[in-house]
Amino acid sequence: MTQMTYIGAIGAAQREALTADERVVVIGEDVEANVYGTTGASRQRAEEGDFVQMFGKNRVRNTPISEEVIAGAAIGAAMTGLRPIVDLSYSSFLYLAMDQFVNQAAKSRYMFGGQASIPVVFRSAMFYSLNAGAHHADRPYPMFMNVPGLKVITPASPADAKGLLLSAVESDDPVLCFEAVPLWGTKEEVSEEEYRIPFGVARTVREGGDVTIVAISGSVMDAVAAADELAEEGISAEVIDPRTLVPLDSEAIVKSVEKTGRLVIAEPAHRTCGAAAEISAIVAEEAIHALRGPILRVTAPDMQIPFSPVLESLLYPTKEKILDAVRRVCGEAPQEKRSGEPKAYADAKDAPQ
Repeated sequence: MTQMTYIGAIGAAQREALTADERVVVIGEDVEANVYGTTGASRQRAEEGDFVQMFGKNRVRNTPISEEVIAGAAIGAAMTGLRPIVDLSYSSFLYLAMDQFVNQAAKSRYMFGGQASIPVVFRSAMFYSLNAGAHHADRPYPMFMNVPGLKVITPASPADAKGLLLSAVESDDPVLCFEAVPLWGTKEEVSEEEYRIPFGVARTVREGGDVTIVAISGSVMDAVAAADELAEEGISAEVIDPRTLVPLDSEAIVKSVEKTGRLVIAEPAHRTCGAAAEISAIVAEEAIHALRGPILRVTAPDMQIPFSPVLESLLYPTKEKILDAVRRVCGEAPQEKRSGEPKAYADAKDAPQ
């Protein structure tokens, strides 16, 4: 085991994939220069040089700054037998290649009757909460959950970042990997041995019996911090990290809600049609019998991201917002009683966004 940062674990996964399979290539903007630290040797392997020195420019290659060209080239390369890992930098830049994602990557296996596969991993970073402005702070993973044929992963820890990325490289379908930049500096012990984390298997970060908190991507840390504080108040919170949104481990979420009877979902994306909305619908369909209160979502509101640090800091889920939502569903928050209205539903009207 080695102490790794999230971004270091991404680099370790890419290095292992390049070493294990000659069909794996890394392409993208400035990958040769190792701008974000994912294509360089780790401190322990500094003598081995960066990825260009280790694997050559045929396998680690810069591209023009044109996302549609990058995505299209990777899809074509995959059709010829390569397994590209594409670094598209900011997640907001995915919009520039939507035709390639939706009409080519996602549909080719279906349209060609299974004769073509698109084993490409598209990595992108969500630079939210960093005052990067409206053009750089998007969290667009829910948009791609709506596209049949794409797999969507949102690792929330260094160990998951490595294990999920290696599974993504071995997938024969296109995988979009969304990395929360606020997590890049987080550290934990990560195995240096080869391991994979299968898609569609959620992680129970913390077990509890009073309320289920499903947290996505960068919200996992806040949910765990909230659960620690809730424990001091006598509220036992179970924290579930889905890890992959397509496929989604709905069984684990439903099973947890059937145990606790309450559900709060936290994610940094916008509220309308987000992952939280989909999870809410699944639980309403499959576990409404177990619910003892309304489902509450803690999300960003449906608005552009302001450049102002003060204004942006108000938008995303925080430990305090998750605490407030849990206390509401558990009936712990002080409330003004509204005549003729069940308390749980009165609470829901004031649910945080």
